[in-house]
Amino acid sequence: MEAAFSSVETGFDLHFAGRLVLSHRADRPALAMARGNPAIAMYRGNFRIDDTPSGQSEPAECRVLPESVTLFDQGRPAARLSMAGHRLTAELLRPGYDRIDLRFHAEPGEAVWGGGEQMSYLTLNGRRFPMWTSEPGVGRDKSTELTRQMDEAGMAGGDYWNTNYPQPTLLTSRWLALHLDASCYSVIDCSDPATHRIEAWAATATFELFAAEEPQDLVGQLSARFGRQPPLPDWAIGGTIVGLKDGARSFERLERFIAAGTAVSGLWCEDWAGIRETSFGRRLFWDWRRSHQRYPDLPERIAALASRGIRFLGYANPYLATDGILFEEAAEQGHFCLRQESDAIYLVDFGEFDCGVIDFTREQTRVWFAEKVLGREMLDIGMAGWMADFGEYLPTDVRLADGSDPLEAHNRWPVLWAEVNARAAESRGKTGDAVFFMRAGFSGVQAHCPLLWAGDQSVDFTRHDGIGTVITAALSAGLVGNAYSHSDCGGYTSLLGNVRTEELLQRWCELAAFAPVMRSHEGNRPDDNLQYDSTPELLACFARWSRVHAHLAPYVRRLCEEAVQGGLPAQRPLFLHYPHDASLWTVQDQYLYGADLLVAPVIEAGAEMRAVVLPGEGPWRHCWSGELFAPGTHTVTAPIGQPPVFYRPDSAFAPLFAGLAGVLGS
Repeated sequence: MEAAFSSVETGFDLHFAGRLVLSHRADRPALAMARGNPAIAMYRGNFRIDDTPSGQSEPAECRVLPESVTLFDQGRPAARLSMAGHRLTAELLRPGYDRIDLRFHAEPGEAVWGGGEQMSYLTLNGRRFPMWTSEPGVGRDKSTELTRQMDEAGMAGGDYWNTNYPQPTLLTSRWLALHLDASCYSVIDCSDPATHRIEAWAATATFELFAAEEPQDLVGQLSARFGRQPPLPDWAIGGTIVGLKDGARSFERLERFIAAGTAVSGLWCEDWAGIRETSFGRRLFWDWRRSHQRYPDLPERIAALASRGIRFLGYANPYLATDGILFEEAAEQGHFCLRQESDAIYLVDFGEFDCGVIDFTREQTRVWFAEKVLGREMLDIGMAGWMADFGEYLPTDVRLADGSDPLEAHNRWPVLWAEVNARAAESRGKTGDAVFFMRAGFSGVQAHCPLLWAGDQSVDFTRHDGIGTVITAALSAGLVGNAYSHSDCGGYTSLLGNVRTEELLQRWCELAAFAPVMRSHEGNRPDDNLQYDSTPELLACFARWSRVHAHLAPYVRRLCEEAVQGGLPAQRPLFLHYPHDASLWTVQDQYLYGADLLVAPVIEAGAEMRAVVLPGEGPWRHCWSGELFAPGTHTVTAPIGQPPVFYRPDSAFAPLFAGLAGVLGS
């Protein structure tokens, strides 16, 4: 696509694919620069990042050539912008300057999406979004008492922009995408309607530009750029994965799910390596070897399940507890990150226990973890998948084996972690069959991670940390190349008396059934919270919706094919298929499941009605009543057990969708 700088009075313009990208004027410079002075504090994956820059400059004079522009400050060269193909590079020419603030042109009313996996807002307009992988926080709303108490307890409350998976990529309603090809700390700032600013803590930064005539093509380009996931295996989409962490009793409890009519595809026991009780709740013992005490005869148990078509899944993360056996082996072989001032192992407090951080910048370490831990300890005893947790905790003051700056490596860490997991699956010929799922990510994780999950939502309906955030997470992540997402059915985080209600568990089933993978979780405090097998009614509810999920497998298989061929996500914002209706650009509480199914989950406590937007020109058919609805906004009944779900009557899958009511009522 053509790109060129052109001189205008007192400045220059940069056009790409017929779109104005940069507009520099003497009174409105396109670039600002400074010298940074950062202060970074971390506590259990929560970061406080401050910067007191100096020498701020907005160079206004320019010398324009077709492929580059040199900016001057008081007659001295200050910065250079250059285009090569679709790549725009900003380079600071003053020694010691390492803060770039590039102001991209914005049209009036232009919508902006992106930023990786965002939990609170699908459109980025009007806000700043720092790009830094971290714990997202508990509550994530500074106006709430829960967030306030979590902040006081260790910077753990979070805010709307905190996310496990940031990505410095933005898409606009001009069907233009901008991506910062760097892992440094950065900020997407859309608070000014006249500009889309990207700030980068770097002396040189390259921005990749993409353009298309419609959003599906633009999303497909981004998916091709970052790497497409393989199709999900039949077992993962053909039933539900029951999450239990009750030791050997998990197998007995699973039989109750099966007896209740649950369509079971897998049993996920994250406590396969043992447990550790903490004040936060029931944590795992971070030594990734099977616990013979908690799970005796595990390989035989796994084989017995496999003979019935049920897979077994486990859990791992890239840290090792100091009181585990693998810690000793890893220390002896040099697999840990070290302290900067000595050869001592850098230990991180994970909440009443300390861990070493595996140094994935070292090839021998990547091989060791993939082979010894994920390969021999997990895949070789028959596991078909696992939660590949964490990845956000790399401190910025460690010493890395490859000599890289940990401030630059921090955001890359989840990608390295994903690569190690993918390597393990490939080593056993299990790519596309073994499924690991991650919450942490950054640019490029798409090429390695086959499935996202939305992280640790609170067990409630709150706006910024409850059930509804998993919709926003799936939609935002899908726009930047992640085809498949799902959530902890039932939520995870239960603190300060916040516990699950029966209503929450029921509503989460309704949502989870319409995701590519349906998986339950017992949460961090399983003994304090309702579980899906706590009552016959909850068990029956879970079983019903598991059958709905299984019934949709042929349709989900088609969505997998579309993801592989064109990069489209399974769960899609409405504008992806109806781009010319600006009223759809901000809709984030409902989604298209593929092109033919529309899902509007109930995500407010006590609600039995909800507004639903039906896009396009033709009618939509209500799944449960069979009634036809014209396009537009409707307030529909939505009692527990009947979330608003509609389908296209002319869809090739209409007979399948028409059968959903019978499946739910069976």
